[in-house]
Amino acid sequence: MTIPDRQARVETARSIAAAQLPDGTIPWSPGDRWDPWDHVECALALDAAGLHDDARAAYRHLARAQRHDGAWACPIVGGRTDHEVLDSNAASYIAVGVWHHFLCTGEEGALHELWPTVERGIAFALDLQLPGGAIGWARNLNGDAGDHALLASSSCIAISIRCGLKIAAEMGDEKPDWELSLEALTAAVAREGGSFADRSRYSMDWYYPVLSGALDPETARDRIARRWDDFVVEGLGARCVDDRPWITSAETAELAIALRLAGMSEEATEVLDWVQYLRHDDGSYWTGATYPDGRHFPHERSTWSGAANILAAQVLSGEGSLLEIFGTKTTHAIA
Repeated sequence: MTIPDRQARVETARSIAAAQLPDGTIPWSPGDRWDPWDHVECALALDAAGLHDDARAAYRHLARAQRHDGAWACPIVGGRTDHEVLDSNAASYIAVGVWHHFLCTGEEGALHELWPTVERGIAFALDLQLPGGAIGWARNLNGDAGDHALLASSSCIAISIRCGLKIAAEMGDEKPDWELSLEALTAAVAREGGSFADRSRYSMDWYYPVLSGALDPETARDRIARRWDDFVVEGLGARCVDDRPWITSAETAELAIALRLAGMSEEATEVLDWVQYLRHDDGSYWTGATYPDGRHFPHERSTWSGAANILAAQVLSGEGSLLEIFGTKTTHAIA
């Protein structure tokens, strides 16, 4: 079994950088739409592959584009708002990227520069925290909050808050309210209680709680085992949803990270190896493919699919700082 080596990861990162616009925006694919979460995912991959100038430009774009309330209207098409929600996960995820950028570069100046953007993004998300601890998934552009949370989104926000707390400590800033919110959030993710909408058909709701660090390794492995046959197609990868014959490269790569964090290193390497058939000669990745016909669907090579594969390959290789990003209980268990 093989996973992308450092040279292959750099090639994929260059395919992402080639799609980046002069203002720092990283669209889904050249000429396509943009959203802040996938933008950060791509910037994480750029830093992981050593393209630090491109990653820094991506974060500075977010700082310039952030709304006064700490969120970003997304996705953006042709420079105009084309969606009616302000996503809490997208607002807070910049904390993960900025902390990772600092771990990769040691640039205290960039950390200070971007800290206000991180603070506002996390504050936006925490303002949507529900009584049970979960984070409401979004507001509309009028500021009205939705009445439910998404498990995968809340799981990812837990990672963001932890990274935000690490940045705060580096800044000499205490955030006890963030610590209390994180405690309530991880408890909600662990018990899947509160106001989570039923999105059990999506594989992200299956493995993101493992990425969140809310589960101990044994619980994480039990969770993975329960729905393995629903989402994993042997030899091909992971399905995006359990009721469609569609393998997606990003979900497969993220699952590989979750497996590694759960102490299932052999399975993680195998799963990531399977999905390399979706890698293009230029290093980019097809978003997905149907099976058994192997038809690319949609017919696009998305920047965020390449980014997820870079991140997974780096986590599995043990290189870089990504194991300091994902998980807490799980990460300590495999250190």
